[in-house]
Amino acid sequence: MGRGEIFTDERDRQRFLELLEGMAGRYGVVLHAYVLMANHYHLLIETPTGNASRALQWLNLSYAAWFNAKHRRCGPLFQARFKSIPVDAEGSWALACSVYIHLNPVRVKALGLGKAERAREKAGFLPKEPSREEVAARLAKLRGHRWSSYPAYAGYAPAPGWLTCGTLWKRVAGDKGGNPKTEYRRYFENGLRQGAGEGAAARLTAAVAIGGTAFVERLRRGIPKRARGETNARAWRRLLPFGAVVRAVESVKGETWKDFADGRGDWGRDLALHVGRMRCGLTLRELGGQAGGLTVPAVAKAVERMAERLKTDRTVQRAAARVLRLLETGKV
Repeated sequence: MGRGEIFTDERDRQRFLELLEGMAGRYGVVLHAYVLMANHYHLLIETPTGNASRALQWLNLSYAAWFNAKHRRCGPLFQARFKSIPVDAEGSWALACSVYIHLNPVRVKALGLGKAERAREKAGFLPKEPSREEVAARLAKLRGHRWSSYPAYAGYAPAPGWLTCGTLWKRVAGDKGGNPKTEYRRYFENGLRQGAGEGAAARLTAAVAIGGTAFVERLRRGIPKRARGETNARAWRRLLPFGAVVRAVESVKGETWKDFADGRGDWGRDLALHVGRMRCGLTLRELGGQAGGLTVPAVAKAVERMAERLKTDRTVQRAAARVLRLLETGKV
């Protein structure tokens, strides 16, 4: 979306929600989560008939026409095409994405979730645990934000008929038999205590897909060379398997992976993890698994250590440049 406001008052937001209901009925879209901010919105949707592009185009055009007429303006309201990110339906990926969506109202510097803090987490740095006062302030902000599906999920407001909460409630409650609204609140508050959120929630803005390794590989194989549109095909082709990163580092270092994979602080291992984090689309947990069973804190520390070393170590800077050249030319 553009930088200008697309919602200026309550009536604007109410109209957008009316159109969300219309989109769900007209196109058979299953809407799992949403949030409206001043200059953008996020949706978590399911399209059984694969018509996300048509549905969202209708939503944006319908709202833009209404908004322009109401505010006596002309020209495009949305300055860029919407971005869509495939999400793996298995596991807790969609649940993590709902947390990202619902966290939007508190992603501000004043509450410890500004751009700098989120950028550190995306780069693999361990998040700073917020204080009790920060958590309380974030919760107050969230509960006071009416233009989100969070109040419905957490039990603070009734869910509209066009919002499907059951799928994610089942993900968080499982077979425990507890109240799903209570379980979602607990799950969500745990995320608030951990920072901006690792994994899908932290990667969402820059991701081309959210899911496990097998899901990523299925999508990559299914994208034709000339593909365009909502699958972000060109970005997909830039994602690399971690094995290619390892082979590039082996080539530059002149050693095999098994020679340095277990060396804590070894620049070869740390460089492989750093490049893997940036170029493979993997979570810290997945990256650790592919690197031989490293823990999430160990991977995060290695990525952080390499990021700092690349600022001053000319030898490692040259090695990293050679690794990236090998990967870009496909010579590994």
